Parts: sequence; C-alpha cells; structure tokens
Amino acid sequence: MIKDVWNDILKTLEKSLNPGLFTIWIRPLAARYDGGTLTLLAPNDFVAAWVRDRLLNVIAEAALQTLGSKPRIAVEVDASMAAAIKAPTIHVPAEKPQPLITSAAHAEPTQAAPKTTQPRQKAVQVGLPLVQAPKTTRQMRWRFSFDDFVAGPSNELALAASKSMCSSSLLSDHLFLCSSPGLGKTHLLHSIGRSLSAVSNRSNPRVACLSSEEFATRFVLAMRANELTRFKAEFREAVDVLLLEDVHFFQGKEKMQDELLGTLKAMQERGCKVVLTSSFRPKELSNVDSQLVSRICSGFMAVIGNPDFETRRRIVLSKAEAMGARVSDDVSNLLAERITKDIRQLESCLNNLVLKARLLKQNLSLDLAWEVLDNYTQTDPKPDFDQIIDFVCRTYGLTREQLRSKSRKQQVVLARNTAFFLARTHTELSLAAIGERLGRRHSTVIKGITKVEREISQQTPLGRQLKQTVERITP
Repeated sequence: MIKDVWNDILKTLEKSLNPGLFTIWIRPLAARYDGGTLTLLAPNDFVAAWVRDRLLNVIAEAALQTLGSKPRIAVEVDASMAAAIKAPTIHVPAEKPQPLITSAAHAEPTQAAPKTTQPRQKAVQVGLPLVQAPKTTRQMRWRFSFDDFVAGPSNELALAASKSMCSSSLLSDHLFLCSSPGLGKTHLLHSIGRSLSAVSNRSNPRVACLSSEEFATRFVLAMRANELTRFKAEFREAVDVLLLEDVHFFQGKEKMQDELLGTLKAMQERGCKVVLTSSFRPKELSNVDSQLVSRICSGFMAVIGNPDFETRRRIVLSKAEAMGARVSDDVSNLLAERITKDIRQLESCLNNLVLKARLLKQNLSLDLAWEVLDNYTQTDPKPDFDQIIDFVCRTYGLTREQLRSKSRKQQVVLARNTAFFLARTHTELSLAAIGERLGRRHSTVIKGITKVEREISQQTPLGRQLKQTVERITP
C-alpha cells in the first residue's frame, strides 16, 4: 500500500519539480507511511538535511493531492540504503578522467585489479547515485520550439539572435538572453536546444541544458564525493553546447563563480556554443567576479522587453488555438489588457479559463474570464492617458480619429464621455488638458464627466453598462 502511495506522490513531484532537483534529491528516497506519518528514508545525512530544509513543503503539497490531507513528514537516514548503493572502487589515473555515472544500478562491474608491488593509488568511488552528468540531448525533453514562439517588437531581436545561433550565422558563439521573469527566456533556450539537437550530420553536438542551481548542486555533490575531476571533464570536454539558465543564481557564491568561469573559458576555447539567461543585465549583477561578468558580456546580448498589447493578444489566440479552444475578441482583449508583464501568467490564466469552461460546460464568456482573472496579478491601477484612449477605442470599436472627431453619434459621444471620466479618475491631467487632447473645450469635459457620474449613481441600464466598462480598467 505504501509503495503505491509513495509512487503516486513521486508522480506528482515529478510534474511539479525541476527535473534535476527531482532526480538528485527525491529519486533516492524511500518511504514508510503509518498512522498519518510519512517517513522519508534518505541514504545519508547530507541528503536528509537538504530535503528537510528545502523540499518538505513541496512534498507535503504532493502528499495532500494524493492522500487528501497533509501527513506529518519525518526525514530519517537509513544506513542500509547507503550500503545497498555503495559502488565498487577503482583506480582512476589523473590524466584520464572518466564520465560521471548517474546511478549505481547502471554502473558496469569492475574487473579485479592485478596484484602489483607498486604503491596503491588513491581509490575513487564511482557510481554515487547523487552525482549526475549534465542532462544532454539524449535525455532532454524540449518543451518549446521556435514554431510556437510569438514574435513582437519586444522580443524580435532575441528571437533572431537565437535562430542565428542555431544556423551559425551569428558572429559570436556566446549569447546572453536577459528579461524579467516570464517573458520568453526559457522558451528561446529550449528552442535553441531542440533545433541544435535535431542536427543529423556527423558533428551531432552534445547539448547540455540545466539551471544554474542544478549546476551548483552538482558541483557541491561532486566536491563532497571527491569527483571534481569528472565534473569538470563532463562540461569542459564532453559537452558541445551549454544552455544555462538564471546565472544570477551565482551572485555571492565565489567558488561556484570560479568553476563557471573556468567552464566558460574552456568551452569557448574549444569553439563551443554557450547560451546564458538571467533576469538581470550583467551590469546589474552584484557580488559577481569582474572576470565572470566580462566573460558573460563577451558575446551578443539580447534584452527582451514587456510585450505590447498586440503581441499579448496574439499570444492568447495562438495558445487558445493550440488548446483547441475558440476565444472571442472581447476575451482575448481583456486578458491582454489585464496581464501585461508576465507571459507565463497570461498563458496560465488562459489555461485555467479554458479548463474551467470545459469542466463547468460553459462558454468562454467575459464574465467567466473576469472570475479567473481575480487569481492573477493584473495591470497597474494607474493607466496613463494613451492606455485609456486605447482601452476606450477597443471597448467601443472606434479609432482615435473618430474619438476626436466632431461626430455627435450616440456611440461616439458615449465613448468620449467615458474617456473624459477615466482620464480625470486615473491621471493628473487638468480638465483643460484632457479637453485639449481630445479636441474639446473645458466645459465639454465637465458636462461629459457629469453625465457619466449621473448615469452610474442612478443605476440606470446605461449606468450599469458604464460601471462595468470603467471597472475593467480598474483592478
């Protein structure tokens, strides 16, 4: 029974955790479940302490999904596990480092060494279950491709540079991608990896893709296992393309910075391709060795900015099409208006909207979209004048020219009054300045604002419609 329970928890953890963290820290664990207590058995004190300090909350959430309630979790060391996975020892000449082995179960049996009168060399233990080789092409599951990347003014340079890196038309073999979280760095990194690993010629490059935290974890484990020589060889000699995420993780970590610097130097001397990503520009990094910053800056740097409204709208439509869902212009516009600074959140919001509609067997309506949006970080509550005009034009189906025109059509007048009201509410502009920007007199602005306020306060059908409209630009 516990085996089935633990296997179910493992499946949940595998989906929620970074693959490297799961393999290194969760896979070696065994478990017992008794009386509402889940006891995790680790092969040594180091693993047990790491799990206690960093992964208990994640494991508890996974157990909650499996068991229906959060159990009490204890982490203990089981010496028998360490004995069971202990691998044989062999003599490794310093001039010929051997590759890291991912699991003792996959280690080849060692032939008995012939007797010799020469002094014994230092024995090096291999097959340690926690010291992994970097994840390479044959192991990696690429999550994204260039085909599903939506380009716009904010990311077109980064996209072009990434494609050029794959076609070798970029003059540099070193690319640095920088942006705030959720704007496409990982998407481009995986797209580069997918494209390069698909090369079917004799070169067949080995592509290693991992996060900086994984790199650091493997470095620490290799150091503790006295296998630094093999760790260095795996990256500096066996890998042709290094894709490393979130290099700002190395801030303040001097030994790891030295190792990364040595790795980058060795790979670039061999003519290897290196792609680094970070949420910070090199000049914004703190407590980072100047030589490492210089090495990071040595290639081409592409900064990804916040996508504009049209790009966000096309991302929504593209993602919806991939999910087999049809989203109306009103819904796609709403999502694109409300979530502006994190594409990952935008896609998550759409996913939840589509799934909720399917579970409830409802249409993808504006009301349902507003319900889902409540769970996400939305646009700054202080839009500027241009954002207000864009919002009003989209809401009423008008152009800026029509809004500024002398037309007295009811729809145009209503839109113009709404713009007056929102500009007065959300900006520091005077009434005269608002009127000037829309080609109207000060007195006309006052009348328009008064009209909107009266309709909303009296809760007329038009007032309720206006209230809904103005609330859509207010969190």
